[in-house]
Amino acid sequence: MTDMLTVISPTGATKKGYDAGLSDEELLHCYRSMLLVRSFDEICLKLQRSGRIGFSIPNLGIEATQVGAASAMRKTDWIFPSYRDFGMALYHGIKPVDMMHNMFGNAEDAAKGRQMPVHFSFVDPIHFYSISSPIGTHLPHAVGAAYASKVRKEDTVHLVSFGDGGTSSSGFHSGMNFAAVWKAPVVFLCQNNGYAISCPSEDQTASDGYAIKAQAYGMPHQTVDGNDLFAVRDAVLAATERARKGEGPSMIEAVTFRMGGHSTSDDPTKYVPKEVVEKWKKKDPVERFRKYLQKRKLWTKELEETMRAETLAEIDAAAKTAEKTPGPGLETIFSDVFAEVPDHIRSQGEFLFDLSKRRGEADAGDGEFPL
Repeated sequence: MTDMLTVISPTGATKKGYDAGLSDEELLHCYRSMLLVRSFDEICLKLQRSGRIGFSIPNLGIEATQVGAASAMRKTDWIFPSYRDFGMALYHGIKPVDMMHNMFGNAEDAAKGRQMPVHFSFVDPIHFYSISSPIGTHLPHAVGAAYASKVRKEDTVHLVSFGDGGTSSSGFHSGMNFAAVWKAPVVFLCQNNGYAISCPSEDQTASDGYAIKAQAYGMPHQTVDGNDLFAVRDAVLAATERARKGEGPSMIEAVTFRMGGHSTSDDPTKYVPKEVVEKWKKKDPVERFRKYLQKRKLWTKELEETMRAETLAEIDAAAKTAEKTPGPGLETIFSDVFAEVPDHIRSQGEFLFDLSKRRGEADAGDGEFPL
């Protein structure tokens, strides 16, 4: 594995004179964003276990990678996230309630209930590309979008995030190759959390880490401590600056660990040794950043208590709002596909609305197909 970049020590110290380029307010925003992720996780786990949502993806332990990378991106840039990137959205001001609408798949969900939970997509206040379940398929999408922005001569960088399992997909290899050949302004961020669901890294690749795979495609690479927010931020900033200069793509491997299951549908105790979990708990990224803030005299116990209470209340309120929001209208089965509804689709819609009216279903309205 290539030398790993680390900025914040386990005690919260940085090298003398180090400047992350963030104001005190921005540093506290980073910390609050990580706490928001933890609160979102906590509430979603309870919602799933109580049968109120069907699915969620734990982010515990990956927060510094998400927020560190997001802090290096401009709001005019594009993020092509994996499904474990809640912090990227929250850092850039995506409202938790809008994320919760997706978790419930209701009428206010941007995808109108057509996606699984956790598959967020937003255009404001940042371009947050739709999350995709099939592993690696979004990498070529990111490269295509990056190449398009290059052709249009836009000052835009595209960050694409994926797990270690994503490096075994065909999308990873084709995306890396095209990005390098075209010198597309894209940053590949591999979140190496040790397991592709239950498959450990040693059973996934014979390479010495994942960042080195970029060498075969002719692009620079960097391995960073993924539990160190500044290490991730610095690496992504350097990669975005390189991309903006027209020097092409870069790959970053953030070595981290998810301290929970792949999703709320699996049991990590069946495949992750207990001692591995205990080792990584001592590297908790939120605790490390808290220690840094403490050394900067930006943290107090009272601030901690206030932030934790506020973030939990914000997510709880978002969940309650989303749960009370009605489901998508019946017509959304047919909308957003054709500019003008073709005859065969119209006949299906008319049949469905008529049938629903005869059944007395409220969604059918007066029984007329509205499109």
